[in-house]
This record gives sequence, structure tokens and C-alpha cells, in this order.
Amino acid sequence: MLPQLPESIDLIHLACVESTNDTAKQLATKGAKGGTLIWADEQTRGRGRGGHDWHSPLGNLYSTIILRPGKPAKETAGLSFIAALAISDAVQGLLPHNATLSLKWPNDVLIDGKKVAGILLESATVGDGDVKWVIVGCGVNVATYPELQGNGATSLANVGCDKVNIGSLLETYIQHLFFWEEQWQMSGFSPIRTAWLERATGIGKRVRVRLNADEFEGLFTDMDASGALLVELPDGRVRRVTAGDVFLNE
Repeated sequence: MLPQLPESIDLIHLACVESTNDTAKQLATKGAKGGTLIWADEQTRGRGRGGHDWHSPLGNLYSTIILRPGKPAKETAGLSFIAALAISDAVQGLLPHNATLSLKWPNDVLIDGKKVAGILLESATVGDGDVKWVIVGCGVNVATYPELQGNGATSLANVGCDKVNIGSLLETYIQHLFFWEEQWQMSGFSPIRTAWLERATGIGKRVRVRLNADEFEGLFTDMDASGALLVELPDGRVRRVTAGDVFLNE
């Protein structure tokens, strides 16, 4: 079933692409309008944050939307949290009552502690520092999930969500994405931060943070007004993390 989307959305539905982000990036570079949405049934070279492969067989949701928010680059990181909230809203209504949904910094969506969805943002800026375009890629494990180290992934089917219509899931996700983007445009990052923290996992617990050339542990104490992770080190200092991989200590 094709999703019922707002008139402002230009949907491009493809059977198979290398990557919906790569397709969207090419279109954005050529001037495609904000609201252009790429939806693929399958990806052959899907990728997540840090260049990691994103397992992309038939049966799951793979989409990327082009946005032109007209914001400085330092503010557009908020779209990552907006997308996470939108996916969690869309997924929440499908879950059985005994399943727990949560968010892991910066934008992983978890069910019972296992990753069901991921998000990848890419952007281009103009000379004055404003973002020319942002593409928001999202993958949701609907029917299947990859084997991650420690069995850290799951799918909607695996937790008991039967007969999920991918088109309907995309429709609901986009509705919530537009809702949260509007809140962000009107009121800034504050309502996004509040909503994200209400769903966050790991607050007050020990986490391990892996950066490009560093790795450390500490207590996840908060997320600041820009979306950075705040981690209290054993010596009491607080370290601010703007990019990295976070692992929850069991």
C-alpha cells in the first residue's frame, strides 16, 4: 500500500537502490525540493553512522527525505533527535503491551534494549554557514534484522508485530517527523530535548563512549541544550560528547 502523504511530499518509490541516502544526495545536489522522499524496497549498499553497513533485504523500511530547514549547521543536529522521536512514535503504536521502546543517544531506536531502527543525517552548507539541505535517512527492521555482536538488534516481527504494512509505517513516520520539525522550527530544540530525555535509556547509568581516537567510561548524566551527551568521569569532571558511539554497560 502506498502511503498517504501531505501534498508537500514528492514520493519516489524504487524497488532497489544502492542507498536511499546516496540517491537523495544526488537529487538534493541537483536542486530537488525539500520534502522529496526516497523509499526503496531494498538497498544493496545501505549504510549507517560511521560508514557501517546497514543490512537491507526486502521486507524492511528504507527511506530518506530531503529537508531544507534554513538553519545554521550547528542547529541542524537537532533533526537527528527529531527523526528518532518520529520513528519511535510510529513504532510505539504497533508494539504489543509487553514490549518497551526507548532511545539511545544520539538516535538509535530500541525495543527491549535491542536496536530496531537507525538514522543517518548528511548535509551541505552554503557560504554563510546555513545548511543548504539535509537528508534524513532512516531504516527500520520490520521483518528481519541483522546479526549484531551480542545479538544487539531486533525487528518488529521478532517482538510480535504481525503483518506490518511498510507503506503505512512510512506514512505515520512522516506525519510525526513533520510534527516534531514544526515544534523545532517554532520553539527551538528545548521541546525536542525534553521529549527525547523522557524516552532515553541509560540516564544515570554507566556507559562506554568510543570516539575516533579515544574511548572512556562514565555516568550518562544528561543531554545539554545542543544535544551533546554529558558524561561524568570517575574523577568528577563532566565530558561533553558531540559525536561518537555509546555502549550501555549491562
